[in-house]
This record gives sequence, structure tokens and C-alpha cells, in this order.
Amino acid sequence: MWSDEAMITSGAERIVQALKALGVEVVFGLPGVHNLPVWHALRDSAVRLVGVRHEQAAVYAADGYARAGGRLGVALVTTGPGAANTLGATGEAFASGSPVLVIATDIPTTLRRPGVYRGVLHETRDQAAMFAPVCRAVTTVTAADEIADAVAASAARALRASSGPVYLGVPTDLLRAPARGPSVGPDASRAGDVDPGAVVEAGRCLDQARVPLVWAGGGAVRADAGPAVGALAQRLAAPVLTTYSARGLLGPEHPCAVPGPVHHPAVGALWDRADVVVAIGSDLDGMMTQNWAMPAPPALIAINVDAADASKNYPATVVIETDARVGTEALCAALAPERSAQLDGLQAELAAVGKVVAATVSADEPQAAAMLSGLDRVLDPATVVVCDMCIAGYWVAGFRSVPAPRRLAYPMGWGTLGFAFPASLGAALAGTGPVVCVTGDGGFLFACGELATMREAGLAVTVVLVDDGGYGMLRYDQTAAGETPFGVDLVGPDFVALAQAFGVAAERVDGFGAAFERALISALGSGEPRMVVVSARLSPPLTTSPRWYRRR
Repeated sequence: MWSDEAMITSGAERIVQALKALGVEVVFGLPGVHNLPVWHALRDSAVRLVGVRHEQAAVYAADGYARAGGRLGVALVTTGPGAANTLGATGEAFASGSPVLVIATDIPTTLRRPGVYRGVLHETRDQAAMFAPVCRAVTTVTAADEIADAVAASAARALRASSGPVYLGVPTDLLRAPARGPSVGPDASRAGDVDPGAVVEAGRCLDQARVPLVWAGGGAVRADAGPAVGALAQRLAAPVLTTYSARGLLGPEHPCAVPGPVHHPAVGALWDRADVVVAIGSDLDGMMTQNWAMPAPPALIAINVDAADASKNYPATVVIETDARVGTEALCAALAPERSAQLDGLQAELAAVGKVVAATVSADEPQAAAMLSGLDRVLDPATVVVCDMCIAGYWVAGFRSVPAPRRLAYPMGWGTLGFAFPASLGAALAGTGPVVCVTGDGGFLFACGELATMREAGLAVTVVLVDDGGYGMLRYDQTAAGETPFGVDLVGPDFVALAQAFGVAAERVDGFGAAFERALISALGSGEPRMVVVSARLSPPLTTSPRWYRRR
């Protein structure tokens, strides 16, 4: 709520006032002829505007900001092609549950004729309809007085579980129109009601379990359920498997944290032997279950804000339909005393699993092992690592030990190539720690213009660009199929010179040895935007679908 709520201002000013009232500190955007009044309103605002070079990057950056900081990310873009350019990034935010608000202008209400395409500048037949498949909600305001409340309501929906992107369309003529009316604060409250019958039934099932297992997903991170998940696992003496979105939920020091991805046979065996699985904040998606080739457990207890989501992939025996933290705490309280006598045995078993996983990595791809160990030696535990859909990113996302929640951002998800670099810029502005972007030469070129944004905004992101001369994963796919690689080897720039042309210091090293670590230490210690280009060709890990050990 703001003190001047009775004043009549413009629609553009109402957008900025509403964002400020919601606690938004930074927005990402690209100007266009239709949204310039918002730029004018932001000029003297406490809300920081970070201008990007492509609208897709605005949403990626807002997504990175949301993932790293656990707060609403906001993107401001213009009409028609500007709005359409965001769709790939908005789809990634939707698939990963990132709370992002996309505010886009639309053609003037005075020029719109329902059901008729007239050829107005930037006109589409239905701009909001483009966003419907990749958003939790879409809204287009029809009057300037609606704007403030529409911003607040859209933000509330983006933040509320199941969280995700929301589209808000504002016809451009309403930005200059007089507007009044205060905004309500966002209702981001969690679902707090728990069915006691479901909790009792789940507790009875777990008390009888011989080998329980906990599976935690992104919903557990977004609900800040890490301590509750850890307490439940210790009470059950159960291993905890995490999805990509939940990496670091417990931290590697937790006695129940499984040291590796479920795509490794030694880790997958933990799922296979479980007689009861507790899935917390996860829909057990195809990328984690190898397209559901993992066998259904004898009993599945699901804690999820959406009962249909909880059972859509594996039938749940019991559903506790509520927020991940609330439901996990309730379930933990309903259980018999902790199985402390079994914890030592579990720790020893998981340590053995970790050794098997590490040995596999070293034997499978020594360069990946060197990269992972180098990152572990150099990076501060507070570092946020943002990975792209590239082979180096696959290794880091799947096999690097993540020290805490929100320390890994990975587009899986929708799996959008080109995510990492612009998302890392948003992560840097979240202010939670140093940021390292792990990308490939192909994906980086999707958004290389954002080097200007990084320099202009003074963002101390360290870009680790692994240059293998093309789309390495696709090259592997063709070779594995017995084909000669075609269309996957790329002509690229001198990436060091490219970065330097934008005023970003950069250097190239060969492989992931001592020179790589020295370059990374120097880049991180500079407190400035930096790039380290690594010449290396890696083979993909077990987490990539061509190498899944389970098949349907």
C-alpha cells in the first residue's frame, strides 16, 4: 500500500507503484515504442531497471533472479514480436515452477476491433492466447483503473503454489491514461490445511515400512521444506533422492542425502528396493524417471499442493494435499520414534554409493571429473551455478555436490538451450552469492548480446564457456547412431576477443587442469564480469537420455 493512493496518476506510474508496493527491487526489460511510458515512470523510481538486448533474455533473467533469490522475477516487454520473443523463456519458467511476472503492452484499445485483424503496428489476433499454454494465468486489463490491482493479483498467482509465470497485458493507450485505485498485497500464503486422515494413513504406512525412501522435488525448495525433509528422513532412516530443481535441499553433509543422480544404477537401486516412497513437491517427471521406466513403488505417499499432479505419473497410495513444508512437518510428527539405530548403516551405505558414482565419473569422462573437482576446490559454498543445456552443464547439474538450496539453476524444466547466460545475470542481481555460468559455445551465442547487459549493469558474473566447436550433444547423438556428424559443427567467433569487445576481460585455457583453476580463481576474485573459455570436448553423462540405463 502506498501513501498517495488517492492521487490520480497514469497507468504506467501505477504499474511501477504496484511493483514497488510488492517489494520488487529490480525488473528486466527492453523498450519499444509502446512501453516507453513505463520506462519514464521507472526513471525516478526505486525499482531498478536492467535493460537487456533481447526480450527472451528479460524473462530468462527474471527466472534466474527468482530461482536464486526465491522472490518474484519481473520482465517488462513491448507489444507483438516483443511479447512473442519471450515465449521460449516463459515456457522454461512454467516447466520449472519459477514465479515470473511478464508484463507486456498490447495494441491500443481504441484501435482494437474484436474478431478483426486490422494491421495495427505489432498487432496479433490474440496476444494473451499465445501465453496461455505456458503460464499459470493470463490477464489483459481493459481500463487504467484496473492496472494496480491486476499487477498485484498477477504477482500473487505467480508466487502461489503451484508457482509459475503469469502474463499481464496492458494496452498501450492505458499507460498514459489517468488511473486511480490502491493495490492489495500479494497473497502468497501456503496451503496450510492438512487432512488429518491422510496424515494418519501415511504415518501408518511408513511405520510398517522396512526400506522407505524420500524423493524431493522443486516444490520442496520453493516451500522452504529442507529442514522438514531432513527431519523426516532421519526419523525414517531413509535415503533422500532429489530432482534437478531440488539439488542441495539437504546439503551433502546430511546423513540421508544420496550422493548422485537416480540415473546412475547404484542410485537407482535405492528406488528399486524401496517398499514405500514419499514424494515431496514433485510430479515424478519423465526426465528424472527415465520416461517412467523406473518401476512403480509398492506404496507411494505424495505431499503435493495438487492431488491430480501428485498422481498423474505414478498412482499414489496416499496424497497429503498441501504445501510441502506443512505436509512434511505434519507427517513427521505423526510417525513412531526415530529409527536412530539404522542411521549409521544408512550413512555407510550412502558413502559406498558415493564412491561408486565418483569412480564411474572418473572412468567415464576424466575431463568431467577434473572439471567437477576443480569447481569444488575453487567455488565458495555460497556460489550460485547456472548451467545451460550443454554437456558441461549436464555433468555439473547431475554430478556436482550442491551445498545448499538455490545454488544450482538448470533448465530441466523445458530444457531450453541458451538459458544459462541471461539467467545468470538475474541470479547475480538476487544478491545471494557469487554467480558462475556454465555454458557451451552453441548456447552462449543465443544471447551473446547480453555481454553488453553484463558490462552495463556491472554484474560480477563469471562465465565458463566450454568451446567444443558446435553442438556437442547433437554431435554425440549422430555419432552414436552410426552417422557422420552433419550440421552440428559451428563456425564460432574468437570468444575472448568477443568478450573483450564488450569490455569484459577474458582468457582461454585448454582443458580443466591447473590453468583452468587459476583462471577461475582470478575471475572470481576480480569482482568484475569475466569469461573463461575452455577448449574441451566432453562425452555426455548417464543423465542424458541417450545413455539412460532404463528403457521402456
